[in-house]
Amino acid sequence: MNAYDRDLGGSDLAVLHYGDGEYAVIKAGRYVVCAVSGAKIPLDALRYWNPEAQEAYAGPEQALARWRELHPAEKG
Repeated sequence: MNAYDRDLGGSDLAVLHYGDGEYAVIKAGRYVVCAVSGAKIPLDALRYWNPEAQEAYAGPEQALARWRELHPAEKG
């Protein structure tokens, strides 16, 4: 998907497959939802996700909070 795509399939919510360092668009849209805060994240602002959990995060604070939830023995 690029900046000139305007056929968003009738919904603004995108469906992505998160990989290591990149993601694939399964269903085009303008945003995804943060798994921690529920905030809408525009695709052009998406920087944090977990490929194992297949979740997106609004920022580093949310990503760290989820990591701590998923790895309680490694909190340190």
